[in-house]
Amino acid sequence: MIGTALVAGTLDITTALSKYYLTTGRSPLNVLRYVASGLWGPQALTGGAGMAVWGLVLHYSIAFLFTAFFFLWLYPRWRPSLHPVLVGLLYGTFVWLVMNMLVVPASRVPAAPFRLGHAAVELLVIIVCIGLPIALGAHRFYRRQPNMFQGQ
Repeated sequence: MIGTALVAGTLDITTALSKYYLTTGRSPLNVLRYVASGLWGPQALTGGAGMAVWGLVLHYSIAFLFTAFFFLWLYPRWRPSLHPVLVGLLYGTFVWLVMNMLVVPASRVPAAPFRLGHAAVELLVIIVCIGLPIALGAHRFYRRQPNMFQGQ
């Protein structure tokens, strides 16, 4: 489970950092400071390396929580009745919705206008980098544990 969380978190943050740098030409550390602003508020955006580290810690914490939720709560109830790729698509969409409808609005991240094109790209990134790796990782883990569901 931890390995899956690290893979998903790394794919997601690498995509975010790369996309930001390639589209703006500015330091990718700004992405990590933006993530840190969820906890520390707008002043994190002008913070130094310490705020970037906080952003990385928060990012991987969120990736771990979504992975743990899937591995420990959802997958045991799902009992692989659907193809793991389909589940990854659905779970990625769920993660995107939770992040955009609950987590970000409840955080201290500065508000930004909704842009459909931007949202579609974010959704695709979350599906590919978070939903699919988590669903496939759980499927692989539980496939190796054939007696895991006995007695449930």
